[in-house]
Amino acid sequence: MGRRLRRAVAIGIVAAGAAASIGRSQNVFERLVTPGPLIAGHAKLEKLCSECHEPFSRSSQTRLCLACHKEIATDRSKGERFHGHHPLARAQECNQCHTDHKGRDADIVQLDRETFNHAFTNFALREAHKVVGCAGCHAPTARFRDTPGRCFDCHRADDPHQGRLGEACGDCHAEAAWRLPRSFDHDKTRFPVRNAHRTIACTACHLGERYTGIGMECTDCHKIQDVHAGRYGTRCESCHDDTKWAKIRFNHGKATKFPLNAAHAQVRCDSCHTGDLYQDKLTTTCVSCHRKDDRHAGLLGNRCERCHREDSWRRAELFDHDVARFPLIGLHAVVSCEDCHRSLRFRDTSMTCASCHADRRHEGRLGRNCALCHNPNGWNRWRFDHTARTRFPLTGAHRGLDCQACHTTKNVATMALGTDCYGCHRGDDVHNGTFGRACERCHTTASFAQIGRRP
Repeated sequence: MGRRLRRAVAIGIVAAGAAASIGRSQNVFERLVTPGPLIAGHAKLEKLCSECHEPFSRSSQTRLCLACHKEIATDRSKGERFHGHHPLARAQECNQCHTDHKGRDADIVQLDRETFNHAFTNFALREAHKVVGCAGCHAPTARFRDTPGRCFDCHRADDPHQGRLGEACGDCHAEAAWRLPRSFDHDKTRFPVRNAHRTIACTACHLGERYTGIGMECTDCHKIQDVHAGRYGTRCESCHDDTKWAKIRFNHGKATKFPLNAAHAQVRCDSCHTGDLYQDKLTTTCVSCHRKDDRHAGLLGNRCERCHREDSWRRAELFDHDVARFPLIGLHAVVSCEDCHRSLRFRDTSMTCASCHADRRHEGRLGRNCALCHNPNGWNRWRFDHTARTRFPLTGAHRGLDCQACHTTKNVATMALGTDCYGCHRGDDVHNGTFGRACERCHTTASFAQIGRRP
């Protein structure tokens, strides 16, 4: 057993020495055939050829490059940055563009800044960015691929909002001009900008470049323009729209139980709404607003609309006098109210003719019930039927006599006239009573002087 063990150890030592000799020979060979020194970034690999090369295999070189440059491998697989966007850089072997062993100071990137197409990167140059020099974005000590691509990363110092609006500058600004905001779609916010709001500057609402926490009530911006001094609350949109602040579109007829008609349509809101619009509950009775205008001092109640129209408070045109105890017919229909109602109480007006019509002709002898003879169509048209209404029909010459020719007393109602001729014609009796008082036995009513019949 000892002899066999010693023999095995001797064989192992010989094999190891041979392998080391072959390895030394290969390294020596590789150093002998190397085309030149590596670049400074690869200098540490200069004695480790196997890190970048496999013997007799050119196709494996790209795999070894990407195994070391993992970020390039990621770009190629995801289609990002230059090595992922450019079709050749993504498909061909690395050594087609990047060859080493040209010395420590050699430039194996071969970047031509004048002809480089930035469209093959993650940040295509557009608008104002086209004329910016490389150093404007790429720091001299940083790799190009490490340059950030957000607006805020480069323009942080130019941000007039001082970060209050976040870092998504592209939501408002375009690449053509940093200071001119592009058409921001305000409709995607909780406050769509329409009509007159479209023409005002952003700072008119966003004071101090503050874009968050802005109130959306009208009074948040228009409080100083509120001519109602807050009495009507904050729901300005109930009456106003965003087309023109001074224009009122409130439909009083649809929104309330009190349509504004005639003269009410021209009245200012605060003429009726003197307090808080939503706290003060107004009644719809006329006297709630017109109590001071009530010339009747409340004696006729609160239903003013029974007599008055909305187009003129002073004219009483709606009252139907026919429902009263004194219907207006004939000439009474065109007489003004004040001609009969001398007092604004109205209810204390007498219904007798003499209360309005002074009896200058009869001087009261025929009583106060003028309607017995006269009608409303004309004071001079009288209609008393003496035949039907009394026991003494008027015939012959009696028809043409004035009433007071027989009714000589001042009160006909208390005067009981006789129906015999002698009662009126005593002074005309040429017989001096010799033939008695039955004058009608000889005379007719056609003419007292004529004898019309004999006894």
